[in-house]
Amino acid sequence: MAIPSSLVTLLLGMALVLVGFWVGQNVNLLPLDASSNAPVYDDLFRVLFVIGTILFIGIVGLVLFSLVRFRRRDGDESDGLPIEGNLPLEIVWTAIPAIVVLFVGIYSYDIYERMGGMAPLNDHSAHMAHQAQAMAVQQASAGGQGDGDQPRVWGGIGPVDPGEAVLPVEVTAMQFAFLFHYPGSNIISGELHVPSDRPVELRMEAKDVIHAFWVPQFRLKQDVIPGQTTVLTFTPTRPGSYPIVCAELCGPYHGGMRSTVVVHEPDEFEAWVQRNAPAPPPPATVASAPTAPVA
Repeated sequence: MAIPSSLVTLLLGMALVLVGFWVGQNVNLLPLDASSNAPVYDDLFRVLFVIGTILFIGIVGLVLFSLVRFRRRDGDESDGLPIEGNLPLEIVWTAIPAIVVLFVGIYSYDIYERMGGMAPLNDHSAHMAHQAQAMAVQQASAGGQGDGDQPRVWGGIGPVDPGEAVLPVEVTAMQFAFLFHYPGSNIISGELHVPSDRPVELRMEAKDVIHAFWVPQFRLKQDVIPGQTTVLTFTPTRPGSYPIVCAELCGPYHGGMRSTVVVHEPDEFEAWVQRNAPAPPPPATVASAPTAPVA
């Protein structure tokens, strides 16, 4: 008794979906997750990996089956069957990709919003607050001169609880290095040092061309643009050292534009600040006025 082709197709489809889910849950291609928003991104990646696995195995399997099953036999010189079309099949193979693309788009938007990427667009007051804050920092570093240098603040990634103490760091990107300035302690470093489990806000600006700040373990990448302040917020969760990579082609030595972010335990970070903070200037001495000789 022959098994109906529709039943075989159904069983193969179910097996394909199960294999795709197994691969998505058990094969990890991502680096270590070291920030609070990394698991959110990883959920999206696993969904895309499952869909990609199902499509890859299904399409390659169908092609290989067709090559074997419908190959021309030796001595067969006849023409192929005059097949003109199959409307139900065309509807199915158009509808399924459309549903998949729509699902991926909606889910990706939801993930991006949960990571805080849409906050500057949805919350105008938060956007204006970022503008005022960045403008104040720029004016303070420039001695409070001029309103014409007001920066544009681009959207940050990673929402921060207003009650949490945010560590501000100013990032300067140039060909071909990153410099990190800590306004509170006036430290300038070639590496980014941050405490774990504390929100960090990077205010980034490029001095020459467009660069990109990317930490794979944080699952974050943000462009750094000349003349415009870009804000990026994140909360590191795992102490350790992670590479910072420029992910925007910025010149002949772009491949060597790298640095390191060092995530400390909170007490270790405070010790690092104490070791690297510049010494305060000596107190100014007031010269005593000469006294007139006594006659």
